[in-house]
Amino acid sequence: MSRTFFFDGKFIPEEEAVIPVTAHALHYGTGVFEGIRAYYNKEQDALFIFRLKEHYERMVQSAKILFINIPHSVEELIKITVETLQKNFSKTDIYIRPLAFKSDAAVGNFNLKTLKDSFLIYTVPLGRYLDVEKGIRANTSSWKRISDNAIPPRGKITGAYANTALAKTESLLNGFDEALLLDERGHVVEGSAENLFLVKNGKVYTPPTSDDILVGITRDTIINLCKQDLKIDVIEKSIDRSEIYGADEVFLVGTGAEVTPVIEVDNRIIRNGSIGTVSKKLKDIYYQLVHGEYSNYNEYLTKVEKSI
Repeated sequence: MSRTFFFDGKFIPEEEAVIPVTAHALHYGTGVFEGIRAYYNKEQDALFIFRLKEHYERMVQSAKILFINIPHSVEELIKITVETLQKNFSKTDIYIRPLAFKSDAAVGNFNLKTLKDSFLIYTVPLGRYLDVEKGIRANTSSWKRISDNAIPPRGKITGAYANTALAKTESLLNGFDEALLLDERGHVVEGSAENLFLVKNGKVYTPPTSDDILVGITRDTIINLCKQDLKIDVIEKSIDRSEIYGADEVFLVGTGAEVTPVIEVDNRIIRNGSIGTVSKKLKDIYYQLVHGEYSNYNEYLTKVEKSI
């Protein structure tokens, strides 16, 4: 069954959502995107989109960096996304991908303000991105995280994800599940596409937004859960590589990764090699929250039922 895409102002069948091979973004990475998830709740026979408004607010800021005009307000984008999900309703968790990009056939033109913009949204079923039940093995990548003065990580810029792909590929080829990236000062800042947290002596630590990280929406959620629900202090500070080895717990968070415990880094076992108490509590609460089973944060969810 063909999916329905939203593409440049109208809903069209998937096979008609065609981008020319000459599109600027294909050659030069001049696009921005969001990764948004909708979770299926069997009892309510409904999907719950997680923090939809915040994702589009961030996307508007990302687009501003690349001089991309998204021709819809945040409120309009929310309505379009709900309608897209209704048209592609499925009784499974779904990934939503909005993409804004430079679509001109312009070879050698790097004046972003002169290039035509396009916008699309599509959906795809998506299960677990990483093994959140057993925990994962990570290594410190030889690839450095790009800096804000090169390609701003706070903007989800398509071309920047070559950095992610290089780090992730290196880790997989070396037998690990995920990469940890350092910045130019040697601080551990992120996973390949996830924000980083560690637990030490009853406190939670995470790199600050000034350390060339994505300003993650899941990251913000986890900080709130730690403070409000678990009553644990969260300290934002730069993290040295060796701090990771001595942590009581390490975990990665993101739209795809959700809350993924890390049980080994650079062939060093974290604590005793099992999922820690804080990681497990956060993982369980987060799962309930995004599926509409944790009433403390209903404002984070947009409920979508199949259209009749």
